[in-house]
Amino acid sequence: MPLNIGILALQGDFSKHQEAIEGLGHQALLVKDEATLNRCHKLIIPGGESTTQLLLIDKLGLRQALIEFGRSKAIMGTCAGLILLGKTREHLPADPLKLIDIEVKRNAYGRQVQSFIDTVEIDLHGEKMAFEGVFIRAPKIKAVGPDVRILGKYKDDIVLAENDHVLVATFHPELTDDYRIHRYFIEKVGP
Repeated sequence: MPLNIGILALQGDFSKHQEAIEGLGHQALLVKDEATLNRCHKLIIPGGESTTQLLLIDKLGLRQALIEFGRSKAIMGTCAGLILLGKTREHLPADPLKLIDIEVKRNAYGRQVQSFIDTVEIDLHGEKMAFEGVFIRAPKIKAVGPDVRILGKYKDDIVLAENDHVLVATFHPELTDDYRIHRYFIEKVGP
């Protein structure tokens, strides 16, 4: 049965997530208000600029609705979305949403010109596999709490992790034609 998968559409490349969701046979809803969020079964917070996204979330009064959503339904965050879901405030204008117990360093791989594509190793179903990691001004996960499972690494860096309701990636799986991470999020993460 097709699900309504929301994509926070305040800033960032949400259209590529929309292509992935629709490519998997689900309905993508572009979320800009609480009414649309309430129609979603799950939500994706895309990459983009974390400071801008956080300011817009607060300006539009979405903070508490997003926190409540993430306590009972599944959320996936990629790149800047990961920063917003973590617990580290580093240079943000306000606290992030704190829905997953991870410490994050923003722009940890360098500036825009240091962006790169390389193979990451992921483990979604108890089997290690390669995935093309697109890193654009990507953050690093510096530490995880006891309720966080590590699902992917690039060299020694954690690049994919989850708790019961939240899946985060430091890279951009939506910028590939490989929908395995989106499929895993839809089928396995959260209720």
